[in-house]
Amino acid sequence: MISQTKIRPGDGRYLFRGVMVGDGHRAAGTSLRVAQDEAGVPPGIWKGQGLAAVGLKAGDVVTERQAELLLGEGRHPGADRIERDLLAEGKSPARARRATVLGRPIEHNRSPKTDKAKERIPWLGMHLVFRPPPTAHIAWALMGHEIRLVLELCQDIARDKTLAWMEHAVAQIRWKGGGKHRARVKDGLIVAVFRHYESRAAESKPLLHDHAMVSIRVRRPDEKGTWGNLSADSMLAHIVAADTLYTLYFMEEVSARLGWAWEPREVTPGRRPVMEIAGIDQRLIGWQSTRRQQIEDALPVLTAKYEEKHGHAPGERAAYALACQAADQTRPPKRTELLSLTELRERWRDSAIRAYGACTIYRLAERARAAAAAVWARVRPVVDIALAAVDVVAVVYVMRGAFKRHHLLAEARRHLSYVLRGRPHQPGLDEQIVQTVIDDYTRPAGRRMMTADLRVLYPRDTEDQAVLRPLTRNRAASPYERARLAADALAARVHAVRRAERLGSRARPRTVSVPAASRSHPRPFRTGPKDGRLLEPETGVDTVEQTRRTFEAAARLAAKLQDGKRERAVAHGPRPQPAPATASPPHTQQPGTQHAPGRTTGGVA
Repeated sequence: MISQTKIRPGDGRYLFRGVMVGDGHRAAGTSLRVAQDEAGVPPGIWKGQGLAAVGLKAGDVVTERQAELLLGEGRHPGADRIERDLLAEGKSPARARRATVLGRPIEHNRSPKTDKAKERIPWLGMHLVFRPPPTAHIAWALMGHEIRLVLELCQDIARDKTLAWMEHAVAQIRWKGGGKHRARVKDGLIVAVFRHYESRAAESKPLLHDHAMVSIRVRRPDEKGTWGNLSADSMLAHIVAADTLYTLYFMEEVSARLGWAWEPREVTPGRRPVMEIAGIDQRLIGWQSTRRQQIEDALPVLTAKYEEKHGHAPGERAAYALACQAADQTRPPKRTELLSLTELRERWRDSAIRAYGACTIYRLAERARAAAAAVWARVRPVVDIALAAVDVVAVVYVMRGAFKRHHLLAEARRHLSYVLRGRPHQPGLDEQIVQTVIDDYTRPAGRRMMTADLRVLYPRDTEDQAVLRPLTRNRAASPYERARLAADALAARVHAVRRAERLGSRARPRTVSVPAASRSHPRPFRTGPKDGRLLEPETGVDTVEQTRRTFEAAARLAAKLQDGKRERAVAHGPRPQPAPATASPPHTQQPGTQHAPGRTTGGVA
């Protein structure tokens, strides 16, 4: 997952004495490189397409002075050299310093002349933390050296691909009053990445994660290439979509390089499941996640206070804020003992063996391979765009009501991770699912917002309103439970329609098929061309929810009743059949054969 916070001018102490040295203790006067060696963490490196504009290259080591200038003052990483050269040329100190500032100086924001009070404390960057799923930490800490290196490589690839997507698809620069003018950045982002190996808990636990410090300073796409600030709202709005993309990439890399599969795990009843490596003993997650247990112990107290104050249970946003508050209250002090990664791995393995036995620890890789074979045999590597679109729009609509494109994109990537279980997805497939949803199942809902088109999801001439609408209004259940009920019911209806078409029988009078093509009139929110071909007639979703099984059983019962009616009609006399459009030999005719469907846009032909 990805978490984010803002970097402000006063955050330098935390950055230089904490993040850059592995959250350890850095004594005063100790150089950065020595402190990193003592803490057993690698030095930070620069990433991003915007490095060339400041004379850096991807992979260069991050020095303390470079980070202090760029992330602490908003100046050029080589400002000291530039300032010395300008002073040697006879420039005034004020002019030499101003030449090293990228964009607006932070002194301007602190001035009383600043119009808006919220701009008087500027932010200079975004602090993103990339954390793989818990079972990946367990495999990385307890398995062999080769597997550790492979998992670190998977982390590098997934992180870099996610940052590249944010550079090209999300990052925008704004200028003039109120940020009215926005455009894509000219070069890209400038990011300092620091890798950590353990959690902050007093009792050290494995936690492979990366801290990515994204500078807010970027260049405008004009001829001069002047510097400005990133659009904060655009970056923050797409954090969840970036989180799901990072998880999807990490799963694919692990499955491709190690042959492991993934399966969903319910952490909190009624909430979204998380994807974990199949075959890893679930007890080890509790051994590794001591911080999670501390947060879960403190959360009920905060929730009870919230309910007493407001008179109702917290919603999704309030629950997230309470979880963040619980994390802050239970944050332990930093460790003062410094150990190398080799020493940490030996300590972790000894601790796990004492808790669960040597057989459990030494057979982790073997059991992961066996579980992967079972998952691959059970789950087909197929993505059905029509069913994916129905699933995405139902979940997002019930969870949010009104939504934007990035909400659909995040849910589409969750759907792909659940369906494919680590298999690679076709590039652009997530965007294709989102465009199908926008074209076929949404309508405008206010300024730059949209919502589900209930006339398509719940047709008036069917009984679906009586069946499906109460599922979404059952306030006793959590929002995600109601969303899954609605999505499963709609998917079951699609299956029933397809079954009726394959059998060549007429659909029931109360059944309406999913639209076969995109609507003819132009729709809003469309941003690019769409190719909504139906990849496969069946879906690879592992339907584990009880609701879906109930609806599919009802569909099979209806199909059997239709078969019985057709058999009775045949017994009383043959039904006249329409003449085929083109003649064909009698022995090639098959009863109930359908013509090949034409090109569709994600619906059912």
